[in-house]
Amino acid sequence: MTYQLTIEPLGQTIDIEEGQTVLDACLRAGVWLPHACGHGLCGTCKVQTLEGELDHGEASPFALMDFEREEAKCLACCARPMSDMVIEADIEPDPDAQCLPLMDFTAEVVRIEALTPTIKGVFLRIEGEPLQFQPGQYVNVWIGKEATPRAFSIASPPSAGEIELNIRLVPGGSATTYVHEQLQVGDRLQLSGPLGRFFVRKSDPRPLVFMAGGSGLSSPRSMILDLLESGDPREIVLVQARAMPPSCTTATPSRHWHGSMTTSRTCRCCRASPSKATGPESVAMCTTSQAATSATTSAAGAPTCAGRRR
Repeated sequence: MTYQLTIEPLGQTIDIEEGQTVLDACLRAGVWLPHACGHGLCGTCKVQTLEGELDHGEASPFALMDFEREEAKCLACCARPMSDMVIEADIEPDPDAQCLPLMDFTAEVVRIEALTPTIKGVFLRIEGEPLQFQPGQYVNVWIGKEATPRAFSIASPPSAGEIELNIRLVPGGSATTYVHEQLQVGDRLQLSGPLGRFFVRKSDPRPLVFMAGGSGLSSPRSMILDLLESGDPREIVLVQARAMPPSCTTATPSRHWHGSMTTSRTCRCCRASPSKATGPESVAMCTTSQAATSATTSAAGAPTCAGRRR
């Protein structure tokens, strides 16, 4: 049975199937709702029910307390309709966010590269309709015989034609161990996406500062390559944390950047001039020690490293 779900304050009405969660219906219709865990444990997806009946499903009594249920609140990731519904969600429209519907895909593994001793680059070719995504988003991937998917940020720009995932080996992790030890070229994986609301605000004219370490470089890589391809005029600074003795040194871009960026200006973090790679674009790269975890921008727009890794 199909019900009607109206989302306020958007005033948008979508179809929702019996047994389908409110969150899944919204995401597949291209309507973004705040969410995090997806399992009824955190309460991020809490919405107000204005009309209709629902089943609260597996919502945790700590994430959705009894008095909140009495006030007709529900967790969108667990709530399933029993009639037509009207909900009110805390949605703030953002002109830089793309509203792309969540979809399911089958992908073939076309290449696997060892990026570091603990990180594999897995390259996927989507079968059928291409996966549209905004740089910074991620996908859920079903790996091996795992019952639940794993989330991986997309490291490639939308123009790449392939989906690149940088997957770090987690000690004792069954899914990442499978990727590093058993996954083969030619294997097929099931995935769903795009997911997440991490994106570049292209309407903001200020310089851009990115900071990442390890496989966390995936999203910034996708964003920066997309910015370079589009000819974005803003200054881009990447502060990259690496596992190395405490120091602050400059480095040329790794193979991730395919020699497409020129690191041409002085890095204010270490007072040194980065080396130049081939290409017309200008991106300052600062490779810091593992202790660096945040980057701020001074009034003059120069990047400064600060903080400690948790």
